[in-house]
Amino acid sequence: MTSSAKLPDDYMAQLPEERKAPMDKLRKTVLANLPAGFNEEMSYGMLGYVVPHSTFPRGYHCDPKLPLPFMSIASQKNFIALYHMGIYAKKELLDWFVSEYPKHCKYRLDMGKSCVRFKKMEDIPFELIAELCQKMTVEEWVHIYTSTIER
Repeated sequence: MTSSAKLPDDYMAQLPEERKAPMDKLRKTVLANLPAGFNEEMSYGMLGYVVPHSTFPRGYHCDPKLPLPFMSIASQKNFIALYHMGIYAKKELLDWFVSEYPKHCKYRLDMGKSCVRFKKMEDIPFELIAELCQKMTVEEWVHIYTSTIER
C-alpha cells in the first residue's frame, strides 16, 4: 500500500493505531543507525532513505528527477516491510543477513529480492536491522550502484 503523504511525519500519523508503535520503533532504529549522507523522505509512497541529488546529481536511472533510493520501510496491508537495495545488490550482505536472521527472530525469514516482510509486529528484529543499516555507507552504495546496477 502506498501513501499519498508528502512528509514522513504525515505518513506516520496516518498509520493504523496497531502499526504506529512498531513503525515508529523501526523508523527510529533506521534513523539512528544509517550512516551520514542518507536522507529520509517520502519515496514511492513509503518512508524512503535516499542518496540526495546534492551527493549523487544523476539521481535514479529509472527517473533521474528522483534521488537514488537505498532503503524504505512501509506498513503494507498484511505486514511491515523493509526494502534494502544493499542486500539485493551485494551478495555478501545478503548472506550475512540470512545467516544472522535466525539468531534474532524465532519466525522464519520471509524475504523477496530486497524486501523483508514482518507479519508478527512483536517480533521485528530491531537489533539486526540496526546492524544492517550500519553495514553500507553512501559512498559504498553509490559505487555498487554505478558499477553494477546503473548500466
